[in-house]
Amino acid sequence: MKRAALLLGTISLATGAGAQQLPADQAAMKAHVAYLASDALRGREAGTPDYDKAAAYVADQMRAAGLAPAGDAGGWFQKVPLFVSKATAEPVVSLGGAPLVFGTDYTLRGTAPAAKVDIAAPVVFAGYGVIDAASGRDDYRGLDVRGKIVAVLYSGPKGLNSEVAAHLGSRIDRARIAAAHGAVGMVYLWTTQLASVLPFDRAARNWDDRGVTWANPDGTPRDPGAPSLAVLSFTGAAKLFADSAIDWEAVKAADTAGRTVPTGPLAVTLKASEHFDISHADSSNVVGRLPGSDPKRAAQVVVLSAHLDHIGITRPVNGDTINNGAMDNAIGVASLLEAAKLFKASGKAPARSVLFLAVTAEEKGLIGSDYYATHPTVPKDDIVANVNLDMPILTYRFTDLVAFGADRSSIGRTVAQVAAAEHLALTPDPDPDQADFVRTDHYSFVRQGVPSISLTPGPAGPGKAATEDFLEHHYHQPSDDMTLPFDWAAGREFVKINYQIARTLADAPDRPRWVKGDYFGTAFKGPMAK
Repeated sequence: MKRAALLLGTISLATGAGAQQLPADQAAMKAHVAYLASDALRGREAGTPDYDKAAAYVADQMRAAGLAPAGDAGGWFQKVPLFVSKATAEPVVSLGGAPLVFGTDYTLRGTAPAAKVDIAAPVVFAGYGVIDAASGRDDYRGLDVRGKIVAVLYSGPKGLNSEVAAHLGSRIDRARIAAAHGAVGMVYLWTTQLASVLPFDRAARNWDDRGVTWANPDGTPRDPGAPSLAVLSFTGAAKLFADSAIDWEAVKAADTAGRTVPTGPLAVTLKASEHFDISHADSSNVVGRLPGSDPKRAAQVVVLSAHLDHIGITRPVNGDTINNGAMDNAIGVASLLEAAKLFKASGKAPARSVLFLAVTAEEKGLIGSDYYATHPTVPKDDIVANVNLDMPILTYRFTDLVAFGADRSSIGRTVAQVAAAEHLALTPDPDPDQADFVRTDHYSFVRQGVPSISLTPGPAGPGKAATEDFLEHHYHQPSDDMTLPFDWAAGREFVKINYQIARTLADAPDRPRWVKGDYFGTAFKGPMAK
């Protein structure tokens, strides 16, 4: 892979007919992506000096765009303390003394709470392991899991809105629920839903990836809940249920069909012995602020966000180990920076303040955005909206937009108005089963009750094929680099739209509101949800 360099001023775009000069605004956008996705930054993995270089670049660009620093102690950075665990050897898991086969029956995923995990306890199957007051669901009803290991299906419950189901399937939340009921550990069971998109053997290859969360002031991981001991394949789950009154095949069939799954104690004791290297690292969110001009609204903040990190160095693909992350998400950060310039170029300050936030450790589980939303550098109640930019596929001239979460708050009306003014259609989520609403950084703000969306070019025209091509051939691959056929004019249109949405939200008389009765607004006590 050739090295990309930071270029200033006008940039040449090679074409079959020769070199074509890009307009200055497109050239600036390309320069951001070229630097952030260069081999020199080695994939911008959170907690590494490579990421720190990217963060310093973004801070410099925010300063040049006329923003004020809004991080810790009046600086550009908010320190995010990371708790990091990495397995030092293959875990050993047995059932009633009979060992399971690592890589075939089970694998390891998640963050360990300590350097050594050595647990043996009876197992109770708790279905999906979900408690949800909104729907009245309680998978622990009638179960005693005190001192036990809880086994749960990996996917969220069926028969619900896909975004709600994915939310309820959060491993962090379910681990907390299990711990609150006295469980000492958890194992997750592979499902047909998951197997349809990710074969177990492929997931098992990455068993020794670093597990990352943010750390409490005393260095412990933030409220980890019951520790994750293993993820069992279909064959491993069959062994787990082998001598129990609950039939695994019946469980699997009920889950696939969306029927109620039987729950209860299993006739087996599971033992897990695991060893980890525990370390701590600091990474940073980069925070810039454009102050508002209205004395009554300036304290309120509209957040425009994008994740700066990517997945760093991995196993080689065609001899290349650097995951440059050009589309995921250097282009989103470039859009963030260029939107900031448009605010200053307008010559008119917004009524509300606008916060420009480049977050770390999204690829580790939305860690940086969750840390910021939990510990914001502005009063939490003053954050009125979040518009997030994550991996817009900008290789084609888009004619529509997808705004994940637009139907859940009044932000959807704002997006529709801006899109209509630009002669763009607003398309519903084209693949709702993926539940992207809860899989990117704006979800961290949703969990704090803030109306939020994530915006991406839509599937109309060449969009569907372009998105499928990227996801199949380049997503989380070293080929996500500057050799992709970026359409920089489309990039500038994307910047303009995000600027106009943020500007409209910042200047609106009223702060955004959740749609009355919306599940997420109600669950997290957002404005007007009730």
